[in-house]
Amino acid sequence: MQSLEEVQKSFEESPFFSHVGFVISRFNEGDVLLTLPIHENLYNVNGTLHGGVHATMLDLVLGMAIRSKTRTRCTTMNLNLNFLAPAQGGEIKATGRIIQEGYKIVTAEGELRDQSGKMLAKGIGTFKLIREK
Repeated sequence: MQSLEEVQKSFEESPFFSHVGFVISRFNEGDVLLTLPIHENLYNVNGTLHGGVHATMLDLVLGMAIRSKTRTRCTTMNLNLNFLAPAQGGEIKATGRIIQEGYKIVTAEGELRDQSGKMLAKGIGTFKLIREK
């Protein structure tokens, strides 16, 4: 089983993670805070943060929260999001928490907020744990 530090390092070393610009601000068991400084290359045609970034960040923080607790790789089976407000400039923060954990399936929910604390998106996801036989 991986240590908490090894799990965190696996995310930080992901090429996609660093390409987008995510920063792990807190990584404790079941308690993860992911931060993203907003850059113009992440904007949509309306001049606001692209909704795909919202989805990506929530998907990522939910998976991170699950892995921080289970120490088991997982894959997203379903992700439902509600987009509540646009973001432009500054930074955004995402948190996630497990709301149901089974042997193979885990459900988690998360929130995405701007630097003032305004909620930008809320999501819930179902993940399959990839257990070794």
